[in-house]
Amino acid sequence: MKILIVEDELSLQKSINEYLSGLGNTCSAAGSYAQALERLDLYHYDCILLDLGLGDGEGLQLLSYLKRTKRAEGVIIISARNSLDDKLIGLGLGADDYLTKPFHLSELNARILAIVRRKSAQGEHKIAFREISIDLDAKEVKVSGELVHMTKKEFDLLLYFLANKGKVISKSAAVEHIWGDDADMADSFDFIYTHIRNIRKKLMDAGSGDYFQTVYGVGYRFISE
Repeated sequence: MKILIVEDELSLQKSINEYLSGLGNTCSAAGSYAQALERLDLYHYDCILLDLGLGDGEGLQLLSYLKRTKRAEGVIIISARNSLDDKLIGLGLGADDYLTKPFHLSELNARILAIVRRKSAQGEHKIAFREISIDLDAKEVKVSGELVHMTKKEFDLLLYFLANKGKVISKSAAVEHIWGDDADMADSFDFIYTHIRNIRKKLMDAGSGDYFQTVYGVGYRFISE
């Protein structure tokens, strides 16, 4: 998953980043309102962790921006404020959850998983398409019940395409999803072809149909029918 951590307490920001990155997520951090806006103007995320008290702005303002621009990211407010009013305002502005500091990082991770699952898989623990099934908890891919071994990036990329069946995904969007904000450092996005080719081969070797379509000059589409 691709996660943006908006937190101006640098020690907590670092702890969250290291913990979630250690679980295989792609994390970016912003220590201020301005930095958060800059990253949101450039990238999309699966989930945003948002502190309300930022040095140069108010986290609720960022929530208003996300709502106004109709962003689809899940949002968890992480705040030392345990005020019912703040919770109601935050949830009313579109936040998906509210976690009061201090908290256990394992609980934060569980809440992130629940939100992303709800948004991408309608709350289910598994996603199925024809003979392909993905277990979100075990991070396993199966074809007609047979386990298909994939790297983390291959798993994330397949899940991304399945969650966006029928949509054309550009190379840059695919790279950004699995590589995070460092995607800008790539000389080209051609290496995404290798990942797609490997996924297709592994699925088809296990007996799956070929559902990836190349949209020349643009990117790829995972068929929806």
